[in-house]
Amino acid sequence: MITGTTRFTPILAHPCRHVRTPGVFNAECAARGIDMAMVPMDVAPERLEATVAALRGVENLAGMVVTIPHKAAVAALCDRLTGAAEMLGVCNIIRREADGSLTGAMFDGEGFVAGLRGQGYEPGGKSVLLAGAGGAAAGLAHALAGAGVARLTLANRSAAKAEALATALSAAFSGVTVDVGPMDPAGYDMAVNGTSLGMHAGDPLPFDPARLSPGTLVAEVVMQPDVTPLLAAAAARGCPTHKGLHMITAQVRLLVDFLL
Repeated sequence: MITGTTRFTPILAHPCRHVRTPGVFNAECAARGIDMAMVPMDVAPERLEATVAALRGVENLAGMVVTIPHKAAVAALCDRLTGAAEMLGVCNIIRREADGSLTGAMFDGEGFVAGLRGQGYEPGGKSVLLAGAGGAAAGLAHALAGAGVARLTLANRSAAKAEALATALSAAFSGVTVDVGPMDPAGYDMAVNGTSLGMHAGDPLPFDPARLSPGTLVAEVVMQPDVTPLLAAAAARGCPTHKGLHMITAQVRLLVDFLL
């Protein structure tokens, strides 16, 4: 029930038709008796700064959840960053403080790791290939390193971006081998798509499923479609798969708690 006391939490995306977070977020708030609601807002990149500036003035704004393609750009619009967001310079949630200032945080990685564990998969000690080095992928890389993976290989179209992320993670997590390598999943315990590939019809696969080793867990951050072409191809080869929806389902409590 939306009333005059309901706190407003938009999710900023472009496009927004793929987002599944509002349904999960609103169900969590309803179950906990929290008077807060999320709606999607389609914001083009060139309008992001103006949109965030305008939302600062909304008194009943709890904050904003942020997804593709805004996670890096929106971090620069915050007054402060906390946790993984401070280290990585990306965020997926912003809290509006009482004075109208904005505090950004990043929970994609924590949600991803919690989702893995919730499905019975422990990433600690595993070797992981992560496709991507952008906003979501950076959050996943930080959390996977924090979860104690043995080896994390970053594969990205821009090698310089992957190398910068690998350097930062190596300094923060000395017990984890973090390197930059080719987009080849052969020999890894887990292969993760941390890019937006698979969201749109006709997208190329992030890596070649024919190169997957038997038993490699193939995981997604893309939530729509529910079963992406990558997951379908991996399943056809007999590999276990992990949906992108598990990431948001596991992190939504963190998002709600951050806004309270």
